[in-house]
Amino acid sequence: MTTWREFETEASDLAAAVRARLDAHRHHVIATLRRDGSPRVSGTEVAIVGDVLTLGSMPGARKADDLRRDPRYSLHTNPGHHTMDGGDVKLSGRAREVHSDEKTTVTDTWPEGIDEGDAFVLDLDEVVHVTVDGGSLHVDRWSPGNGVRRTTRT
Repeated sequence: MTTWREFETEASDLAAAVRARLDAHRHHVIATLRRDGSPRVSGTEVAIVGDVLTLGSMPGARKADDLRRDPRYSLHTNPGHHTMDGGDVKLSGRAREVHSDEKTTVTDTWPEGIDEGDAFVLDLDEVVHVTVDGGSLHVDRWSPGNGVRRTTRT
């Protein structure tokens, strides 16, 4: 698994664009897998804390139960209101629940009360950033060890 910092080191320009999308809006959408294998989408908040991308969850949230059972996730950043300014970002990987001191480090950055909830580190398997430039659509795709590959469609 790849941490946010490792991604940032390997693909700094893409990481900066992704971070801008994450920071542009507070709420994003995460997809997890239900017990029966069907997808579940949930609103969520994420934050980059130190070297890692983190997710906080209210106590008893189904998405946390899903991630404990099957850590695979996909996160779609909020693209904004009727605009593709800054692009559209999708991240995929595996979540790891954190406890004790590591959880405290994560929850110290979250709004009051989240420390009673669940906290996860989101490791990265793939990052996709889609931008529109005039009549062209650019898809920048990163995965560990493969660097950034761009596909352009007109």
